[in-house]
Amino acid sequence: MSQSTAIWYGVNLASERLGAKALFANDDFFAPKERMLQDSDPVFIADKYDDNGKWMDGWETRRKRGQGYDYCVVQLAVSGRINKVEIDTRHFTGNFAPAAMLEACFSRSAPNDSTVWTPLTDTVALEGNTQRLVDITSDEVYTHIRLNIYPDGGVARLRIYGQPEVEWSGLATQSLDLLAMEVGGYAISANDEHFGTKHNLNLPGKGINMGDGWETRRRREPGNDWVILALGHRGEIEEIIIDTAFFKGNFADACSIQVADIKALPDSTLAAQSLYWQELLPKSQLGADQEHVFREALLKVGPITHLRVNIYPDGGISRIRAIGKPVL
Repeated sequence: MSQSTAIWYGVNLASERLGAKALFANDDFFAPKERMLQDSDPVFIADKYDDNGKWMDGWETRRKRGQGYDYCVVQLAVSGRINKVEIDTRHFTGNFAPAAMLEACFSRSAPNDSTVWTPLTDTVALEGNTQRLVDITSDEVYTHIRLNIYPDGGVARLRIYGQPEVEWSGLATQSLDLLAMEVGGYAISANDEHFGTKHNLNLPGKGINMGDGWETRRRREPGNDWVILALGHRGEIEEIIIDTAFFKGNFADACSIQVADIKALPDSTLAAQSLYWQELLPKSQLGADQEHVFREALLKVGPITHLRVNIYPDGGISRIRAIGKPVL
């Protein structure tokens, strides 16, 4: 399942948008290895062909006529602990890889012939046009993945879900976006995601279009919409950035932010509790298709771990940044 789906398994450490790279494949004759890391869902274009044959949205090798198997080495966007992997063969029917196995390593440089790979999964049987999820039990930190397919074929997308490993001790004096996906920030819940998922809010970079943000339906009753977000690390917030890029006739008219410093409560309990969190940003007006920077308006609240962003009454936001220093 892609990063834009409602189910959230963790940060996709193999996200092209985050910076993951397909370093090497022993064969990618029919479809280049780089496509396998794209964040968008794979598509099928019935009448599209290139010089080597049918165009496929993924990684696909030629038909193997001898012994051996095909493989691809991926550099993760950031090092991290892996909890789940997804091997997606959507639109690959008579040409999917029948089986796969994942290995991993921790390396400060590109892997080579002397690299020692650790098995991450058993050999996994695959089917065509399906999304296969595999749980990972290892608690080790990895930087690279090697996807082996047996004996050949195609994989549309590879997702590596986990928690980024950040050397926070070296960042104690730096101001950074503590909500950024690449440092482990994530969206927990929202009351409405009709047009756009909450998980877009802390993606890297500017939004690419109106669909690349969080957008609720048109509210026809009293109240307002909200989203709860967790920082990658406890910290003190100095600046909040709310970006409504591409939202013009449907941007959120105003917003406010409540915060909390939570040590050990399950995410499932936070929605009700967030009603009583302290205020960081009083209700403030927003405009269409622009970046709003709030600094002087922020109240002194001390270290926090979570934010509840309220929008009034409904609408869309592209990105939220919470700039501050980690508290170690």
